[in-house]
Amino acid sequence: MADEKIFYPIRNIENFKDLLAQSARLFGSLPAYRLKGEDGVYYPVTYQEFQEEVNALGTALLSLGLKGAHIAVSGDNSYQWETSYLGITCGTGVVVPIDRELPADDFVNILTVSDARAVLCDQKRMNRIRENLARIPQKLLLICFDAQEDLAPDILSYGKLLERGRELLRSGDRAFLDAEVDGKALGSLIFTSGTTGMAKGVMLSQYNICSDLMALSGVVKIRTDDQVLSILPLHHTYESSLGFLFVLYSGACISFCEGLKYLARNMQEVQPTIFVTVPLMLEKLHKRILKAAQEKKGGKAVLGFGKMLARASSALGVDVSDKVFAAIHKTFGGRLRLLITGAAAIAPSIVEDFKTFGLEVYLGYGLTECSPLVIGNNDRLSLADSVGVPLPGVEAKIINPDFSGVGEICVRGPMVMMGYYNAPELTAEVIDAEGWFHTGDLGTVDEQGHYRITGRIKNVIVTKNGKNIYPEEVEYYLNNDPFIAESIVSGEDGEDDLFVTANVFPNIEAIKEKKKKQSLTPEEIAKAIGDVIKEVNKKLPSYKNIKRIHIRDTEFVKTTTQKIKRFAVETKEDLTKILEEKKNSSPEDKK
Repeated sequence: MADEKIFYPIRNIENFKDLLAQSARLFGSLPAYRLKGEDGVYYPVTYQEFQEEVNALGTALLSLGLKGAHIAVSGDNSYQWETSYLGITCGTGVVVPIDRELPADDFVNILTVSDARAVLCDQKRMNRIRENLARIPQKLLLICFDAQEDLAPDILSYGKLLERGRELLRSGDRAFLDAEVDGKALGSLIFTSGTTGMAKGVMLSQYNICSDLMALSGVVKIRTDDQVLSILPLHHTYESSLGFLFVLYSGACISFCEGLKYLARNMQEVQPTIFVTVPLMLEKLHKRILKAAQEKKGGKAVLGFGKMLARASSALGVDVSDKVFAAIHKTFGGRLRLLITGAAAIAPSIVEDFKTFGLEVYLGYGLTECSPLVIGNNDRLSLADSVGVPLPGVEAKIINPDFSGVGEICVRGPMVMMGYYNAPELTAEVIDAEGWFHTGDLGTVDEQGHYRITGRIKNVIVTKNGKNIYPEEVEYYLNNDPFIAESIVSGEDGEDDLFVTANVFPNIEAIKEKKKKQSLTPEEIAKAIGDVIKEVNKKLPSYKNIKRIHIRDTEFVKTTTQKIKRFAVETKEDLTKILEEKKNSSPEDKK
């Protein structure tokens, strides 16, 4: 891959089998994984041992007659999940990663639409599938990670299957070892929506994903002594590409978070050096850091002075952040050097704070259809207000820009998908005749080639006089206020024109703390949020002003990558309705 943007040597790989073979050869005795045993002690699995287990599983899968089959994987992030992914793709068939949180109807839909013949999953997912087997038209083989013994002829134990694979290898079975993998053929089938009737399968070749890994390796250096803590769901290309395959390509080590409630403990146990995360998680960690500082006597002043000292020393070419902010570093295990984040917008001030703390944050932009990363910051460019520049080998452009330079982002490169599964008409809508993928995202690019994301085309509110309002811009100002935990902005029809409506989930604890109260009435919450809206409106032109507020009493529904499901917003049971009912009730009712 020749590109002037590359500043590290790139090791060429054609497919996942090639990736694993090279890594086993180069890093054989190094730990690919550190796994937590039942006794709470972490033990290593070397690259050589991992390759042997992948080979055993793949050999066993082929012995079941699954050559060329579509095989699903689902469950919590685990060593078995990742072994299954490569056991399928290194010589067996096509992997179909499925969101572990999907309801039964969506599981049935994806298994049916994807033509899956087998599923490797944990006990929870297996129970969900078993209860609905009669609704799946094709015969399905289930392989359970947790089962100690085979439960039925078509419900097998993962552990027993591994033993079978090892025995076959010892007897000379080389079907999997000698299997050729076509890196340009369909390798992974990923469904971007599970909702019944809406499932859209993204077809990625192994070379699509390998191209993305190689491009990233040319601008971001992952070392063999790096440790990653895997927390984002592996069915998503963001985690499977960056937090799994890229780590193995680079010779680093993976451990698994036991769940969000154990994150702090796992951070201390694993002491990661790299953390792949999403903006919402970073925002919550940032709030926790600020709150911890404020709860200490004089903590706020100490934090402010520390920031000033760190910035001043940095300007002189001296980094003292690890000493000034030692307690913050300890929160992350003490060794964290890099945070990689994407999938949604984040306030630049939060990124700047983490940088001041001595924790580098790389913002990036990508889509499932692009394997996923296409634009990002890197080891020579780290901006707080930009998703960076196109990766080596990626072409990007803004089309149909408006007067402010906002237009649709289009990209082209070897990581762009093959198309949507069994949907050529949908593919033609997003990939044009010249190979440009139309992302549906809006953004700008400056003279230095730095890209900034402004929103989604389908989210834009267009007034009757042709003015564009980008909800994400208004949400940025709302979410910057400590009284607001989450928000979604949309357009509502008025008598004369569309007007801006804000759906808000308030940060009740922050309001109580500010008002110095143990509890709040609905009226007090509404007054606090109303004051926030007034301040936000002052920062916006009049046509972007928020005219109506819905105050929610529950969080928004989110995807497993913690993005709010914008079109699943419910307002009918919110605090606004309670206030309206009080206002319209009779005097006796009010008593």
